[in-house]
Amino acid sequence: MTLLTIVLKIHENHYRMKVAILAPIAWRTPPRKYGPWEQVASNIAEGLVEKGIDVTLFATGDSITKGKLEYICENAYAENSELDPKVWESLHISHLMERADKFDLIHNNYDFLPLSYSRLISTPIVTTIHGFSSPKILPVYKKYNKNTSYVSISNSDRSPELDYLATVYNGIDAKSFTFRQNPDEYLLYFGRIHPEKGTYESIQIAKQSHKKLIISGLIQDQQYFDDKVKPFINNDDIIYTGNSGPAERNKLLGGAIALLHPISFEEPFGLSVVEAMFCGTPVIAFNRGSMPELILHSKTGFIVKSIDEAVVAVQDVNQLNRRDCYEWAVSKFTIQKMIEGYLKVYREILSI
Repeated sequence: MTLLTIVLKIHENHYRMKVAILAPIAWRTPPRKYGPWEQVASNIAEGLVEKGIDVTLFATGDSITKGKLEYICENAYAENSELDPKVWESLHISHLMERADKFDLIHNNYDFLPLSYSRLISTPIVTTIHGFSSPKILPVYKKYNKNTSYVSISNSDRSPELDYLATVYNGIDAKSFTFRQNPDEYLLYFGRIHPEKGTYESIQIAKQSHKKLIISGLIQDQQYFDDKVKPFINNDDIIYTGNSGPAERNKLLGGAIALLHPISFEEPFGLSVVEAMFCGTPVIAFNRGSMPELILHSKTGFIVKSIDEAVVAVQDVNQLNRRDCYEWAVSKFTIQKMIEGYLKVYREILSI
């Protein structure tokens, strides 16, 4: 053991980092069903707790954490129509910022709004950018670029106008998913039902492949669902199961011969893509956004450019080894890997 290692261990024994994790409040943390940002914020918080970090999670009052919980909003505004989102977002973010001096570092998982406080407090802020909802939000990120730190969740989801400290892939709790060597005979679409996510395209792929398709997800665009999805649902070869929670998600992902992910936007990550692979299920995805970073083409799935190419991939999917999917996911996308990345970021910011 070197002298430097001894000094670092002594330092760690006498210093316990205090980190505030700011989660969104659209849904509970972790979410009961849909809520990707809340899920990632939860995974970060719980992973840090396991590493002995003093964690305070700022989330809804009904959230669950092994760390400390601070809240101003009792329930999620997406679950309570009487709550005005902007009002409770303001109260929620300010609740943390007014206590900023109690923490060594604030880890923001709530997009650009908290950045407007960054010059008013002395506590450093690191922001995980979970994607850009619109180019119109970039001016805020650009204004606070020099006095805060940004982390991307994939190399593909980086703006050339911003500086980044690191890319840290989202980490999944492997214990929440069950590897299955022998799946059932269906394709799966799992995600929010919206034009950019490719629900309609998944139906066309399944129809042309003569395979059953199970659809599970939050209806985010009701008109799209009514016009493009609902007419095909027959509870025979096209089945809609609603918005599934964790137990049903694990069952559906593990039972599928492949997850269909024919997106039409530059997706920054894709939790369901990685979750499927933890179950051993390969993914057939359109070549957009982070997909080439998440999927090993011809080993853990297929990256394609069209419905026709996806249909061919469905025919070839049985040639893939489901164990390869699982091992790839474990090697890249666990909570432990994510926490290693964030601790490195924290130490760089704090110079420890």
